[in-house]
Order: sequence, then structure tokens, then C-alpha cells
Amino acid sequence: MRSKDYGDDVLAGDWRRPRKGRIPEVPAERGLVVEDPDSGFCGAVVGCDKYGVTLEDRFGERRVFPLAKAGFLLDGEPVTLVRPQRAPLSGRPARSASGSIAVGGLRARVARESRIYVEGLHDAELVEKIWGHDLRVEGVVVEYLEGVDDLPAVVEEFAPGPGRRLGVLVDHLVPGSKESRIAARVTSPYVLVTGHPFVDIWQGVKPSVLGLAAWPDVPRGVPWKEGVLEAIGWPVDVGAAWRRIHDSVRSFRDLEPELLGRVEEIIDFVTAPEPPA
Repeated sequence: MRSKDYGDDVLAGDWRRPRKGRIPEVPAERGLVVEDPDSGFCGAVVGCDKYGVTLEDRFGERRVFPLAKAGFLLDGEPVTLVRPQRAPLSGRPARSASGSIAVGGLRARVARESRIYVEGLHDAELVEKIWGHDLRVEGVVVEYLEGVDDLPAVVEEFAPGPGRRLGVLVDHLVPGSKESRIAARVTSPYVLVTGHPFVDIWQGVKPSVLGLAAWPDVPRGVPWKEGVLEAIGWPVDVGAAWRRIHDSVRSFRDLEPELLGRVEEIIDFVTAPEPPA
């Protein structure tokens, strides 16, 4: 499973120099996703104190960085992270990005043998951003496949069984599609293949979050992502566009129900207790 090149380096040029005015200060609230430009490490804030800020990436790796001036990138722009002010106790439990009750002082559970597979890197990053807290509580790892053409062979190699379940999230899983025919070849009771109707995970984000009335239709024969960017007038840079989309998503409320329901279904499946023998 390999990463792909999704565009130019956002750190090119003198990123520490503010384009207009002073560099903004941003409270290091839990769940805020930023990038350390020196190392390229990108993750969500999981803690902040006088010594620095702790970031956790989608694989559960944590690193601590100093609260340096202009020390991070947020939405591609330099910012200075500062310690958030303590809010008065309201009696309401904190919520994660998925809407679940956040577990305070969370230490990631030892990973289960069960896994969740998604099609691509963008899918994995979006699932991590919204459900990352829940998945760490449950000890479930998300991996990506770079497509589902070889899904039956991938499932066979995974060797599912009791206590070793596999959930697969597929793009464009609609009747008559290539994806639906491939999914139908997987019959293990320990594997759940489900998916959403969208051509790409991008469409799982509500267009209103990006200031769009709707995702545009792309003619057959035109690469979908590039066609979308042409239609909405964004620069045809898939990597930069994805960062813009990803950073615009803050919680489950920013995603379409068809995507939310399927991911929740998969998480429930891979974490379900096995029936007694």
C-alpha cells in the first residue's frame, strides 16, 4: 500500500513570511489539524501545555512540538499556536468530531486484528479526521488499497475469521457498477463490504461547506477530480484542492448521510463481539 503524489509542496517558498499583516494566533484546541512544515508531520492536536503541543497523525503516532511563532501551517497558511483558555465547566460531556462522547486522557488501545480498508489516501484521511478518536478507543486501524480491483485477493490475503474481521468502504457502490460486481465476489461472513454512491470521497463532503451549491457533473472521459476543479474554477491542483476540502471539514455535520451511515456501520461490524462458540 503506497502513497501517491498529490501535488506540489505547500511549503515551497518563504512560508514563514506573512502575506498580509501579522501571523494569526490560533488556540491549540483538541482536534485542530495542523502541519509542522520542517518535518512535514501533520496531525490533530491531542494536548497542549506550557512545554508544547502534541500532535497525533492518522496512524496514531504522536510528536511534541514547541509553541514557536509561525511554527505551523493551518489551511496552508502559517499560524502561531497558543494554549487555549480553559472554558468553565458546563456539565456537558465533550464530543469528538464524529459526535461521540470524547474519552478524556485517552491512551490508544492496542490495535485489534480487525481492520478497516478504504480505497485511497483521501478516504483514509477523512475517516481519520472524523472517526479517529473513536477508532483509537476501539483499537481499529484504517488502511488504504489504491482501488478495489484486486479486492477478492486482498481479502484472501487478510485471512478473515473469528476475532479478525474486515470492513471495506467502497466508492461508487451502486447497482450495475464495476465496484458492485467486485464486492459481490466477497462472501466471507467476517467481511463487510459496503459503500457510498459517490464517484469519489470528495462528494461525501457537503458542497455547502466549500461554498458550492452542488458538486458539478463531469462528462464521461474526463478525469473526475480535474473536471470538478475546472468546473468550479479552482486551480487544477488535486493535492492543494484536497487540502482545502479536508481542512474545511470540522465534524460529522459536514459530511453527507450516505457516507456517515456506511462508516458507522463498518465500525460497528469490526468491533462487534464474537458470539460464543
